[in-house]
Amino acid sequence: MKQIMQDMAKGGTVITEAPAPQVSRQHLVVSTTASLISAGTERMLVDFGRASYLDKARQQPEKVKMVLEKIQTDGLMTTIDAVQSKLGQPLPLGYCNVGVISGIGQGVEGFKKGDRVVSNGPHADVVRVSKNICARIPDEVSDETASFTVVASIGLQGIRLAQPTLGEVFAVTGAGLIGLLTVQLLRAQGCRVLAIDFDDSKLAIAERLGAEICNPANGQDPVAAGMAFSRGNGVDGVIITASTKESDPVIQAARMSRKRGRIVLVGVTGLELNRADFYEKELSFQVSCSYGPGRYDPSYEENGQDYPLGFVRWTQQRNFEAVLDMMASGQLDVTPLITHRIEFEQAEKAYDLLTTDKSALGIILTYSSEPEARHIRSVALSAPVSADPAKPVVGFVGAGNYASRMLIPAFKEAGAQLHTIATSGGISGVVHGDKAGFSEATTDTQAMIENPAINTIAIVTRHNSHARFVASALSAGKHVFVEKPLAVTREDLADVKAAYQEKGAHAPLLMVGFNRRFSPQVQKMKALLDQASEPKSFIMTMNAGAIPADHWAQDNEVGGGRIIGEACHFIDLMRFLAGAEVVSVQARRMGEARGVPVTEDKAAITLGFADGSFGTVHYLANGPASFPKERIEVFAAGRVLQLDNFRKLRGYGWSGFKKMNLWRQDKGQAACAAAFLSAIETGGSSPIPASELFEIASVTLDAVEQLRSQ
Repeated sequence: MKQIMQDMAKGGTVITEAPAPQVSRQHLVVSTTASLISAGTERMLVDFGRASYLDKARQQPEKVKMVLEKIQTDGLMTTIDAVQSKLGQPLPLGYCNVGVISGIGQGVEGFKKGDRVVSNGPHADVVRVSKNICARIPDEVSDETASFTVVASIGLQGIRLAQPTLGEVFAVTGAGLIGLLTVQLLRAQGCRVLAIDFDDSKLAIAERLGAEICNPANGQDPVAAGMAFSRGNGVDGVIITASTKESDPVIQAARMSRKRGRIVLVGVTGLELNRADFYEKELSFQVSCSYGPGRYDPSYEENGQDYPLGFVRWTQQRNFEAVLDMMASGQLDVTPLITHRIEFEQAEKAYDLLTTDKSALGIILTYSSEPEARHIRSVALSAPVSADPAKPVVGFVGAGNYASRMLIPAFKEAGAQLHTIATSGGISGVVHGDKAGFSEATTDTQAMIENPAINTIAIVTRHNSHARFVASALSAGKHVFVEKPLAVTREDLADVKAAYQEKGAHAPLLMVGFNRRFSPQVQKMKALLDQASEPKSFIMTMNAGAIPADHWAQDNEVGGGRIIGEACHFIDLMRFLAGAEVVSVQARRMGEARGVPVTEDKAAITLGFADGSFGTVHYLANGPASFPKERIEVFAAGRVLQLDNFRKLRGYGWSGFKKMNLWRQDKGQAACAAAFLSAIETGGSSPIPASELFEIASVTLDAVEQLRSQ
């Protein structure tokens, strides 16, 4: 498949070739026939990508604050790496897609192969989209017309919030694509409409669609125009579809509204408001969220859980259907809005046009390539390289943020021969695989695991898939590096152990990415602590930071929860520093509290060890970002070691050792990968014995079971 991507660091807009996405549960795979460029949103993204770093910072002051906080806790160089990595990830463009269903995932009902559908899929000749953000296209509606469905639904959601009634007077500020569609939808509701914009050509279209017009650029006063249009009463409502940093649209809306009028912000404006304008008239002001209920809800968009019609009449999918019905009846006419038709393969010209011609409205991309040719499962990223089978030849499963920022570079630095990168969606594998020097990208993960040219598999996917991929790779005789956790359930852990034990004395190496024990400062701590003959006492504090309750990592079935997904790092670290088997586990979490939807990520886990050592992991998601994220303290034989955020190590009472500070934070990712790859090449044992990996996984599950029983 091919997809349009925007480089957010350097500003280029390119078409990237990638493997076609896998069919997944609750999702459809669609072969695209047309897509619409959203002039306002996509122009803004392209302009942002082409801006300098300084201009990017000026446009996002809230992100600048986050960067400054990260510098304080993690250091300058680590922060620079993170920012450059974030900007270095190209962004898929587009959200108005039309095509024909070519694949249907498990759990999808109401669709069949060959159906024409509209969705919020990106500009790509093959897209994978959730069933709840698709709608079947009536026979009376052409593909070109249907491509306007999603942007029209944005306007429709704003209208639903404004609740217009027959005969009311409305103003629409901003006569771009969404504004002109909103004009028509309000007219269909029986409203009189005033369109306000600075572009005469767009206002001419609005006038043809039945609106009266006002152009402030020609000296017309929007407030006076609104009062005159409403016969001196003030308009009943204003829908703002403009995009500007100024607050004028909202101020003008308030001043032209009648008492208890309604103002809905669909676009983007400044919000420096005059309280008196709203207070004296008791105006209502609301910001509309995209194309309807369900938007940004993972349960709805990703998991396919619909809202009952009797309780939520208009979801985003049902808004799509309503717009399509309006198109089928002829009440919504997009023909005047189409200004350009450009072949998908010439999309770079379309984006140049978008940024140079401000009058461009409906730019439609057409897709004429043979659908069958788009559905390839693997693509070459570089010329084939002859790999040395006596050394690690690595296939990666997953190309998310941690894989691309940390693990892939660590493997490459350690000399791994990077062969194939597998992802379910395809595009991220190409983006990061090409940058790192992989030979191939694929969406056929099992074929990669079984490839005889690959002897090592690295797994960096969502947590609930780890055990399945580990067991599959072990069964195929491959060495395995899996990012923590090893498993999220007892059953998963048992499957991994069975696959490992089945290989007996010839079992390949199994490694979990417990990188912290490989950091230089922890290695120094271990060397010092091994000199102490008495048991040790540990205090480990992780200022984890809050993440939303609906984040996948908080989902017990997908992420396993944050104790399984993250606190396992510290259980392993304490096990390593103690150098003895865990013999007891006690865990306590925060009690249930109003306004605290997740309490499991605010917990203390106390471990006892066979040598008499003990320690507590404090995993806390209720601290500030300005406080150091990770602190480790060890008390042993009248001496103390304190490590702050893997940058500053201090010793108290140690003969010949006072401190070990680093210029750059080092959590051991590179050393961890290097140790694993070296063991494969030299025929040595795993850097962490498999028995210890299974012990840590079991102890983590013990702690979680206690927390969930409270």
